[in-house]
Amino acid sequence: MIVRPSVRVPVPPAVSLLTARQFPAVVQRAVGEGAEAARLYAACRGPQYAEARQRLEARIAAANRVLAAHNPGLIIGWVDLPNATRRSSR
Repeated sequence: MIVRPSVRVPVPPAVSLLTARQFPAVVQRAVGEGAEAARLYAACRGPQYAEARQRLEARIAAANRVLAAHNPGLIIGWVDLPNATRRSSR
């Protein structure tokens, strides 16, 4: 049985770009939309940005629905947000 590696292996940008070109157009748009929303979400800090963060969370959720329908491994999670700390459920 083949299993996924337990550690993340770095992928060269050229390989990543070639792989991304094989996705359907709707998935490519969702990847771009989700990445942009995640970048903006990480930049919105402070209580004055609460409403903006909610709108960005909705954009990320919409992108994740499209990505999960194509491949659940593509969804955007807390690990993918630059400079964001994971919310604890405690």
